[in-house]
Amino acid sequence: MVAIAADPFEFTFDPAQTALIVIDMQRDFIEPGGFGATLGNDVSLLQAIVPTVADLIAGFRAAGLPVIHTRECHLPDLSDCPPAKRLRGAPSLRIGDPGPMGRVLIAGEPGAEIVPDLAPLPGEIVIDKPGKGAFYATGLGDILAARGITHLVFAGVTTEVCVQTTMREANDRGYRCLLAADATESYFPEYKKAAIDMIIAQGAIVGWAAPTAAIVEALNG
Repeated sequence: MVAIAADPFEFTFDPAQTALIVIDMQRDFIEPGGFGATLGNDVSLLQAIVPTVADLIAGFRAAGLPVIHTRECHLPDLSDCPPAKRLRGAPSLRIGDPGPMGRVLIAGEPGAEIVPDLAPLPGEIVIDKPGKGAFYATGLGDILAARGITHLVFAGVTTEVCVQTTMREANDRGYRCLLAADATESYFPEYKKAAIDMIIAQGAIVGWAAPTAAIVEALNG
């Protein structure tokens, strides 16, 4: 077992039963002109964590441990996108509309792809998910069970939406969850802080949080 100094207290795990899940580091959320930017968000906040996420991914790859990537996207016919999701608010672009990077959040379109600096390697698992959580309507649970995974490390965007949702799903399924606190981000810094505070509250009610450097050192130290 390996131990990491974490909040709210030490996180202990067996690397052989641990996987990294990188949530939605997609062009549509991170690059100028993407869906996130059309909603009026400052995407530079999300761009800033790309090098840290890359370090975390490199650490898991060096340790020979699974790296799983997720992408929030929908089928071209939008049959897996509920109207309540697509039609809310008054954005300049909606899911499925043509945008600067192809149809917004549609599987196979350029904007739905992971940013090049974090591109999956051949053989790494990529989960396309129609919801915020990575377990909903996907095969993630079966994939983890087949590999004997009991502990999950999380990175990606945004902290308070897809990352926190997936951590809560994982917690309910019995996984022990660690968030790489400097490898996740929000368009709203105060929301990131609030999400992490909720995750680690009441004795790690959802999970733990630790810096990327500590995680990588524990994996390869």
